[in-house]
Amino acid sequence: MKKSSRIASLGVFLALSLILSYVETLIPINFGVPGMKLGLANMVVVILLYLFTPGEAFLISILRILLSGLLFGNGMSIIYSLAGGLLSFFVMLLFFKLKKIKMIPLSVIGAVSHNTGQLIAAAILVTNYNIVFYLPVLIVSGIVTGLITGTLSAAIHSRLVKLK
Repeated sequence: MKKSSRIASLGVFLALSLILSYVETLIPINFGVPGMKLGLANMVVVILLYLFTPGEAFLISILRILLSGLLFGNGMSIIYSLAGGLLSFFVMLLFFKLKKIKMIPLSVIGAVSHNTGQLIAAAILVTNYNIVFYLPVLIVSGIVTGLITGTLSAAIHSRLVKLK
């Protein structure tokens, strides 16, 4: 792929991740877990790990977190999203490179890591480490949301590969 096509494609993926972030703010469903979201925008990062370089996937992830925080959130949402997004990305990258695992388990690993990163940030920011007792709930919710977004990511990825 030519450099200009690559940059344009990454721009489309960034725009898509921002749209998915916004759509998630509109979903009025209460999942029973405070602050829980599906992680639709993280599907883009998972797909990018398979289609582009890890550096490009990381760039889109960070840009999406910063831009969606500025557009749809606040300073605290950026901190929590960065904590979750950074841990999630690097754990997924580790498994992606070392284990060459499939997309659905990678998405589950990413979702659980994202929740863990946000919980660590919350424990530090509120200086209440009892919050870690919330971790089992977040692990279960991460598994469920990771399975959903991983299944969607795998389906989208297979269609994108067929288009090439």
